[in-house]
Amino acid sequence: MLNVAPLNAAPLNANLSTKLDRLHHIFNEATEVLIAYSGGIDSTLVAKVAFDVLGDRALAITANSPSLLPADLAASQVQAEFIGIKHQIVQTDEMNNPNYTSNPINRCYFCKSELHDTLKPLAKTMGYGYVVDGLNADDLQDYRPGIKAAKERGVRSPLAEVSITKIEVRMLSQHLGMPWWDKPSQPCLSSRFPYGEEITMEKLRRVGYAEQYLRDRGWKGDIRVRSMGDTAKIEVSSDRLHEFMNSMAISDLTRVFREYGFTAINLDLEGFRSGKLNDAIAKE
Repeated sequence: MLNVAPLNAAPLNANLSTKLDRLHHIFNEATEVLIAYSGGIDSTLVAKVAFDVLGDRALAITANSPSLLPADLAASQVQAEFIGIKHQIVQTDEMNNPNYTSNPINRCYFCKSELHDTLKPLAKTMGYGYVVDGLNADDLQDYRPGIKAAKERGVRSPLAEVSITKIEVRMLSQHLGMPWWDKPSQPCLSSRFPYGEEITMEKLRRVGYAEQYLRDRGWKGDIRVRSMGDTAKIEVSSDRLHEFMNSMAISDLTRVFREYGFTAINLDLEGFRSGKLNDAIAKE
């Protein structure tokens, strides 16, 4: 049995109700779709709406790689089972591409290229006419080179097409009774490294272990462990800095992080902010 339960539907305002109708229309026009499904809140909403409209003609595919936390992979399976959608896991090999591991500012382009070069032929072989992703309208305002890779391969982004923002994704998820409507965003672990710092399997593992350690100690909400060389920089929301210091056994945290290979552990006093590492690009 799944340890989740549907919520009571939250009402929608007229504008958001119209956007949901437009989402339904997109999938009604499709014969069948394959969803690039990370298990994050955005692609999970797409999977839910696609399944509601298409049933077994919708398929969710999760790409497993070293940049995905095992706990997040497991969560994607639980959520897919809860929705009822068919779900498969495929392996991707971006770690074999030096254009990715060298971590240039367009690293995400090579990651999404690998993803959709895997999904597109799979969709064709299995008879799925569309590949869709969970890109939302807010993502279009950030530096996202992966968007170009997806567009080059004909991937559609239904949420962005109907101008659904991140907060609206959460509102719709709550309305549709999904228990994870307030789930924190969890981009791939490669986003924890400043551009130009080489990404290795070992570095991904220790960042993953560090973030999972904090989750396992009961931390809820946004959390990042940025890897700056051998320094771990922990980010939580600025209004929760005191809560973090009071709730964590700092001596144990420091000891464990050192065991993972970090030589210094810092707490970012500015607080968590999505896309913070893109500030370096803006300055250039």
